[in-house]
Amino acid sequence: MSTVVMHAVVSVDGFIADDHDEVGPLFDWYFNGDRPLFDGSDDSTHPSMSISDRSYGYVKPFWDSIRCAVVGRRLFDLTNGWEAKPPAGENLVVVSHRPRPDGWHPEADVPFLADVTEAIETARRLAADGVVALSAGDVAGQALALGLVDVVAMDVVPVVFGSGKRYFGRVDGRYLLEDPDVVVRGNRVLHLRYPVRR
Repeated sequence: MSTVVMHAVVSVDGFIADDHDEVGPLFDWYFNGDRPLFDGSDDSTHPSMSISDRSYGYVKPFWDSIRCAVVGRRLFDLTNGWEAKPPAGENLVVVSHRPRPDGWHPEADVPFLADVTEAIETARRLAADGVVALSAGDVAGQALALGLVDVVAMDVVPVVFGSGKRYFGRVDGRYLLEDPDVVVRGNRVLHLRYPVRR
């Protein structure tokens, strides 16, 4: 059975982007090491990322385990859905009340679903026994509130934004996580994984 991992790079004060959807220094650690994240055999859809050895030991196996990515419409629009080829995983599911843009990769089997539960169920089927990577933000906060998230994974960067797009979106309520089962110190990033308490 698949595992749903809510994931994003985040500032120490809990933001995944600033008020203008800019990530600023949040992604700098993807380019400050000597270990290429991709082996060069990819089709150049994704930038050349080189991370530290410690980060590589955590990030590479995690990304290799991803079979499906779930994103909200904002991230889809900002990235143009990575041209239907997400950075990790073979499949993409978009949570949106708006349909697929006219003419956007008609050959790609990318479902656009308005219902968060339906989107996660679809992603779980596509992922089989792999990982569903759910991008943090409003959609992921809704999924957490619905009890659909198994793990919260954060790549915490030592920067304070003060305001912006929240990691958990506008989630209401209090949700308990277990103690972290992964703590990895990289170069300018701290990788944390928390199982969600059931």
